[in-house]
Amino acid sequence: MLGLSLETLISRIFILIIALTVHEFAHAKSADMFGDNTPRANGRLTLNPLRHLDPIGSLMILVAGFGWARPVPVNPYVLGQASSAALMLVSLAGPLSNFIMALFAAVPLRLGLASQIAPASFLPSSYEFLLEFMFVNLLLTFFNLIPLAPLDGDKIADYFFPPSWQRVLQTIRPYGSLILLLLLFVLPRIGFDVLGTLIYPPIFTIGRMLIGY
Repeated sequence: MLGLSLETLISRIFILIIALTVHEFAHAKSADMFGDNTPRANGRLTLNPLRHLDPIGSLMILVAGFGWARPVPVNPYVLGQASSAALMLVSLAGPLSNFIMALFAAVPLRLGLASQIAPASFLPSSYEFLLEFMFVNLLLTFFNLIPLAPLDGDKIADYFFPPSWQRVLQTIRPYGSLILLLLLFVLPRIGFDVLGTLIYPPIFTIGRMLIGY
């Protein structure tokens, strides 16, 4: 969080808590709708952030401006009995919820209903908050669609990929977290910001389209 203003820090903390909580609730709710009561049994069918936030991931929100929540447990066998696409749809529900939240934030921005006057010196204006809310949720949407475990994109890609590509996913799945750490923290330090190059252009393009810039 170095270099961030107090109002931006406050915005991101609240935004990430909301975005991550709704993201995980969307997974839980969609699994429950397919007849898998695993999320319900584990107390995850709720919008209470305390049931979803991970201690280390929450700490990262404070110190790094990005974090994660505890994955919602599901039963792939039960989901598979309901539909061959159920696991993919449950995985898709998380990123989709973030995209929907971005759309809701964009509406008052597009209509000019958000004020640029902050209610206090340490608080963001509604315009700043909604703009940050929209872009953070777009970031979470696209980031979670990356086809690497443990991200949602792994299971989504596994459903749509041909068998030969599915075998590649299966091979790299145990190393997904290490690959993500490499892409997020190591390569950018030596001048190869792969994720930034792939993710940020569509985020800013869609964001500008949503608010009419």
